[in-house]
Amino acid sequence: MRTTPATRLARRSGRGLRPHGFAFRLAGCALCVCLAAVLAGTIAQANLIWVANGVLLAYLLLAPRRLWPAYLGAGLLGYIAGAIIVHTPWQVSLVDTPFDLLEAFLGALLLRRRSAQLPRFTQIKYVLRFIAFAVLVAPLTAGFLAALVLSFWQHTAFFRSFIEWVAADSLGVCVVTPACIAIFRARIFHSLGSGRIWAHLLPLAAVTFVVLCQAKAPLPFVLYPLLILILLRLGRGWAATATLFVGAVGIWYTVHGEGPFAAAVSLSRLQPAIILQIFIVSAMVMLLSVSDVIENLLSTDRKLQEIAALHKLVTENSRDIIIVADFEGHRSLVSAAGATWSGWSQEEMLQLHSLALVHPTDQPMMSQTISELRAGKDDALVECRVRNHDGSYVWVEASLRTIRDPRTGAPTGILNTVREITKRKLAEQQLAEAYHAVEALAITDALTGLANRRRFDQYLTTEWRRGMRERSPLSLVLIDADQFKSYNDTYGHLRGDNCLKQIAEAIQDVVSRPGDLVARFGGEEFAVVLPNTHAPGALHVAEEICAVMRNRELPHSSNPVGVVTISAGCATLVPQLGQHAPSLIDCADQALYGAKRNGRNGACAYPPGAAHKSAAAIGPDLIALKSA
Repeated sequence: MRTTPATRLARRSGRGLRPHGFAFRLAGCALCVCLAAVLAGTIAQANLIWVANGVLLAYLLLAPRRLWPAYLGAGLLGYIAGAIIVHTPWQVSLVDTPFDLLEAFLGALLLRRRSAQLPRFTQIKYVLRFIAFAVLVAPLTAGFLAALVLSFWQHTAFFRSFIEWVAADSLGVCVVTPACIAIFRARIFHSLGSGRIWAHLLPLAAVTFVVLCQAKAPLPFVLYPLLILILLRLGRGWAATATLFVGAVGIWYTVHGEGPFAAAVSLSRLQPAIILQIFIVSAMVMLLSVSDVIENLLSTDRKLQEIAALHKLVTENSRDIIIVADFEGHRSLVSAAGATWSGWSQEEMLQLHSLALVHPTDQPMMSQTISELRAGKDDALVECRVRNHDGSYVWVEASLRTIRDPRTGAPTGILNTVREITKRKLAEQQLAEAYHAVEALAITDALTGLANRRRFDQYLTTEWRRGMRERSPLSLVLIDADQFKSYNDTYGHLRGDNCLKQIAEAIQDVVSRPGDLVARFGGEEFAVVLPNTHAPGALHVAEEICAVMRNRELPHSSNPVGVVTISAGCATLVPQLGQHAPSLIDCADQALYGAKRNGRNGACAYPPGAAHKSAAAIGPDLIALKSA
């Protein structure tokens, strides 16, 4: 901001005076107290209103307590100088000055409980304390002691001296102290050159002289609107100054027997002064009251502006869309973030219904959530798809919170914070696919593509429990390649791996029911789990697998048959309490060794009698096996 030469000069002057600021303030205190004493002694005659104590009290209330002795000393100099100027008898000055200092000190001490506590005339509690201590207790105490000394020394009437002291000092403190504090804080003298200031003060001065110089029309109340206008336009400092000016003019005309207050019918010379005092006090109370209301309004306005600025900062810089809407879907607020990733402008989103952009598949879910919030639920978190301006859909996470009436607590609307989560949803999908892939790898044999031993153990345990629950038979076929070691030695491991794949394919050609499981049991061994299959059916499956593998005619010179053959052992049990799945494996293993002993290239059942079942018994199992 550019500065004028006059402004720069004022700033340099201010910096030069800062080291001597305390000395200047003490000199100002002495000068103000002196002028107040001269004004009261010259204008008010007989000291009907004494304002010097109010000026000194204002200085003490604004200064730290450690500096009070210096300000009291400056006040003493001001009292002495004022007494000399107005030619006050030294006997009166000798009595009044110590008790004036005592009154100001006592009022400040009672009001300043802590050194950092400053006067707050906009707080009712502080105003009441000010009236109790500074306006009543301190003048009553100092007046009592002063009247007591004067009654013994100069033989004056105690009660009259006491009443005159309290009446004059209480009014002076009540009017001058709040006014001086407002003036000192506002630093009004820095704005004396403003034409706006004089445009308000000069009309007030003219109206003041017109109203208070005549007694025909009692119009002092006309001054109240002008004082309030100055308060509203210029602030508390200038309003206090204007009030003091009105009071000084009123006192001048009243003590000289002129003006509306002096025209009142009085029994004593105190009555016009008392009426004038009431007028001045009323004006000051009115200004303080209006000032309190204005300060509260300004404080509320500042808080509202701070809240509005913070709200604007959050809504305009948040990457999430903030939406406020009622339960009918009418929006009242949409933040600017919507245009960033959705392409919709704020105006367009304000006109759209809350569910207009939601994917049709997700609309029932959102409608149900809104109904729950309307019914009293506090919040909800939903994921849905919404339509961009270009017609594409993106995934969003909507954090919904119920807005309630602050008085009744009834739900009135919804605060919706919308965040795009398309990348997160894609990452979740990829993670799920990766998890399923890893899970599949964990249960699949890498060479043959069949289930591995881990999957076999899990499935056999599950089917064993099912058979125990349903009391149904469970069959197991164990298959082993004949002379496989010699096959590897003759043809190599690569041909051996191909041989295992051929065996796996042969088994899968026979076993096709969805509930059956073909697994690589280990090395050149395979296993087939046949739920709900009786022994004859299991044996028939084993024999068919042997035949299919034999028919593939995979050369094997070390095998007496000349081709690759397999041996199979099958076992069937109805799971019983106390038995376990490994017992079925043990039975099938015994049957496999039986097939090996019988010359290989065939199947054997456990128990051995199961191999001689009739075809009628085998038939139902074959139908079940081949139904798929």
